[in-house]
Amino acid sequence: MRLSDHLTVDGITTDLSSDSKDGTLRTLARLIAPSDGELSEEDAYRVLAERERLATTGVGSGVAVPHGRADVDKFSIGLGICREGCEFGALDGELTKIFVAVLAPEGRPAGQLKMLAKISELLRQPAVRERLLAAPDREAALQVLLDGDSEG
Repeated sequence: MRLSDHLTVDGITTDLSSDSKDGTLRTLARLIAPSDGELSEEDAYRVLAERERLATTGVGSGVAVPHGRADVDKFSIGLGICREGCEFGALDGELTKIFVAVLAPEGRPAGQLKMLAKISELLRQPAVRERLLAAPDREAALQVLLDGDSEG
């Protein structure tokens, strides 16, 4: 399972700005709502928000991985970079700067876990986080993740 199969430049913003967790989730939902109309932006938001109510997906080190499952045929991944950081209830209490949102098909819980593990492994590397935060645009941010994906 490769990130390159599910993340495109259209699913990335390097200037995420929000004053609330809800606003951040709405931006991420806009990034991951499938372009084929399988799931509306509002439904994608609802999936992310419901999961977030269970427990924070702010894992620490400036990273959050909001995720959920929905009635879709394929994975959809979005990347949001908030250079100044925003409050997201991260486990370490720090501001969150890198958000990777994952929308997975309902019938693929094992696939979802695999994808979340791959993202976690990649973002656990300080060099990858630093390169993402330094990426000047969406294309460069995408290349950072694709480079990391090809190494693993």
